Amino acid sequence: MFDKLLIANRGEIACRVIRAAKGLGLETIAVYSEADAGALHVSQADQAIAIGPAPAERSYLDADKLIAAARQAGADAIHPGYGFLAENADFAKACAEHGVVFVGPSPAAIAAMGSKVEARRIMQEAGVPLTPGYHGAEQDEATLLAEAEKIGFPVMLKAALGGGGRGMREVENAKDFGDALRAARREARAAFGSDEMLLEKLIQRPRHVEIQVFCDHQGNAAHLFERDCSIQRRHQKVLEEAPAPGLDEEQRAALGQLAIAAARAVNYAGAGTVEFIMDEEGAFYFMEMNTRLQVEHPVTELVTGHDLVEWQLKVAAGEPLPATQEQLALRGHALEARLYAEDPDNGFLPATGRLNRLRFPEESAQVRVDAGVRQGDVITMHYDPMMAKLIVWDEDRARCLQRMSDALQQTEVDGVATNIGFLAAVVTHPAFRAADIDTGFIERHRAELLPDGDGGADGGAGQPPLGKQEATAAPVPASPWEATDNWWLNLPEGARLSLSDETGGQAAAASRAAERQPGATRLLAPMPGRIIELTAAAGQQVKEGDTLLILEAMKMEHAIAAPCAGVLETHR
Repeated sequence: MFDKLLIANRGEIACRVIRAAKGLGLETIAVYSEADAGALHVSQADQAIAIGPAPAERSYLDADKLIAAARQAGADAIHPGYGFLAENADFAKACAEHGVVFVGPSPAAIAAMGSKVEARRIMQEAGVPLTPGYHGAEQDEATLLAEAEKIGFPVMLKAALGGGGRGMREVENAKDFGDALRAARREARAAFGSDEMLLEKLIQRPRHVEIQVFCDHQGNAAHLFERDCSIQRRHQKVLEEAPAPGLDEEQRAALGQLAIAAARAVNYAGAGTVEFIMDEEGAFYFMEMNTRLQVEHPVTELVTGHDLVEWQLKVAAGEPLPATQEQLALRGHALEARLYAEDPDNGFLPATGRLNRLRFPEESAQVRVDAGVRQGDVITMHYDPMMAKLIVWDEDRARCLQRMSDALQQTEVDGVATNIGFLAAVVTHPAFRAADIDTGFIERHRAELLPDGDGGADGGAGQPPLGKQEATAAPVPASPWEATDNWWLNLPEGARLSLSDETGGQAAAASRAAERQPGATRLLAPMPGRIIELTAAAGQQVKEGDTLLILEAMKMEHAIAAPCAGVLETHR
């Protein structure tokens, strides 16, 4: 085992890796940008090294700075976490060239699975079932449109390099194809440095089921069963659970063997996830392989009893897998909820602000919190808006759902809009409880999950609407000694009330509503960000709803549309 580990990441995953590394007796080195100088992961590490300004491309995405930090600290190994450079073959190669162990698969395996085009070719040869699609070299719009028509609409556009829902667009018909292609290419180019696309047939009402695989350098391989990640918005996961509801042992074993075959096809070593789409008839199709640890790995840990980060570190150090397939078993049910700084009532737009209050449920054998922030921290525009993950375990799915509902009720956030109330609405929804789930769940049940007139699913700040609190309040005590009306002996009654609106709740919603009123003539950015493309110019005639510019913030693109028809003017 190595002695010093540098974590080339931030937030909750950096904290998670630090915890596992310290459990193995390793010295930990954190890296941080100027925006993260006071971050939680910095305080938890044994040593911390500054690597540059807030923009990720000048800090966490700068491979040279990360290698330099590792050499400065004398680190034996680098754990990339997920996101940033975790699936960058060049970074893995640079680590090896500088004598630093990359905690992950080989550069060749990353490159093979990092390209969805190459991955589909390899999986086809390995006998892993694929969805109908196109992954050819001809990339002009006319060719892609012709291929889409051959496949048959609706189709899914996907960035050939990348994942996490970026560079993806569902296209229902030929009329919308051009705009969707340009948007997907632009997003893919910004996120992955390539705008190469592939096409797949869009499976109706699909479930997203993935298999956790592990391989070592001695040729051993095992799978740690499956997770269901079907509850998504913007093609990004919100709730994940293990095991997947409704799968029988035969399906589970078949999927596990397909995942191992996929890993062996690229001589894999380390942790990986093979993702499948399951159609309404129960057929599975390969979607992609993520050559890294997944955000949702804790649910697998809770149902198997194994620490996957510890497994990663041991395998990277040359040790064999800590357990064989025969020694692995499922126990109970686990559920993970991703806590985001975002506004579900406004298209799930990411939110920024200071965490004036932050309280999580008490941790136990059945409740776990993987957090990357603490009270007083500031959520900025620079990084992913995920703040923490709530993970719960119980003996069966029904009890697990109730435990998650309780955990969400015990979580308090003030200062930033969150999705806590929305998550609670999903967990308690009858269809979710009945496991009637697929990737279109949120859109299909939007009216119930995001009802009008209650301030949004999380009341603007992640708390239940006041009406719900009042409905459960106890009656006013009859005894004056039990009253709480500020009565003081020989002094007049007094009360102090402080009000603030730092949540971006009702006030922000009123500002947005004003911008949408007929006759509004100025643009309002939905959040702080960076303009990456202007799609209109001064003097141009536009219609209401026409896209005028593209704003990038918190790893997402936002199209800013014209609030009304008219001619654009320039103001200085």
